Amino acid sequence: MLVLRNLHVHQGANAVLNDVNIEVNEGELVVLLGANGAGKSTLFHTISGLKRPTSGEIEFSNKGLIRLSPSQIVKEGVVQCAEGRMLFAQMSVHENLKMGAYSYKRDKAEITRQLERIYELFPDLIAKRQALAGSLSGGQQQMVAIGRALMAKPKLLMLDEPSLGLAPLIVKQMFSVIQDINQSGVTVLLAEQNAYAALSISSRGYVLENGALAIEGTRESLLENDEIRKAYIGA
Repeated sequence: MLVLRNLHVHQGANAVLNDVNIEVNEGELVVLLGANGAGKSTLFHTISGLKRPTSGEIEFSNKGLIRLSPSQIVKEGVVQCAEGRMLFAQMSVHENLKMGAYSYKRDKAEITRQLERIYELFPDLIAKRQALAGSLSGGQQQMVAIGRALMAKPKLLMLDEPSLGLAPLIVKQMFSVIQDINQSGVTVLLAEQNAYAALSISSRGYVLENGALAIEGTRESLLENDEIRKAYIGA
């Protein structure tokens, strides 16, 4: 479904991503592990068309993405939920969610159907529909961010650090929802530092270090890897 081949990305003269090769198959939930500064967000921004690669290929469903604009990439079904939530704080929850439907904004019936789906997935947001997004708790804001991304009807959903800054109980709930989203038919690429929680719901993963892939493997092999356990799980 998504294939990255020999991807190189520079920031000025500095290499941010170096010869990255990743494949995500339809229906999978794949984890991208890495510390702060490893290049996870840059990778997502490059896939989304927000940053242009120096060289390499990005294909989605056998179609090249590099020459497409970010809005065209969203229409192809590749949608990113950015790190830090990036909500419109002075707009209501409902308005933030509707922003995710800009690619089909004239189809009122479809927007209504998608909103109903989001509120079913995140029932905590029903009573907060008219509340300003900036007034919500961190967990509720993350629900809105994921809901807004789902409003774009992704085939591939890229989640960048969805557990960042959340309490352990909320993290558990959030990963359960992510698993439900995947099981509903949405392919997921999940960038995380919380390795144990992320790997517990994934099929396999990649580890990014200093802009290059260091390790890849199944969930079981990564959980049993001593380097991964020491660096990301604390065991």
